[in-house]
Amino acid sequence: EVQLVESGGGLVQAGGSLRLSCAASGFTFDDYAIGWFRQAPGKEREGVSCISSSDGSTYYADSVKGRFTISSDNAKNTVYLQMNSLKPEDTAVYYCAAGQVLKIATMRLYEYDYWGQGTQVTVSS
Repeated sequence: EVQLVESGGGLVQAGGSLRLSCAASGFTFDDYAIGWFRQAPGKEREGVSCISSSDGSTYYADSVKGRFTISSDNAKNTVYLQMNSLKPEDTAVYYCAAGQVLKIATMRLYEYDYWGQGTQVTVSS
């Protein structure tokens, strides 16, 4: 059974930090890119960051570049998203997803086969 389980969300003040984790199981981790997406109330789901499990290449949306860092521990089949200098506009439900994507920078939702249940991140001003 394929599972992606996110953890690490919570409430934090603006300027603070959180680290999200995405634990994967049930598929060949090295064959997939793992992406982090987020969805704020009333908005479409958007790609935040992605990492290729095979070569470690990464992508960041402009809105988080320089503040968020994605990393992967292939021995644990886990991807992390370190979020620093958080802003109220980062408030959203954050999802991790796995897909055999052609280009990690495109972050097209339909390219991702497996999704986690999401974890809430709330940044207060």
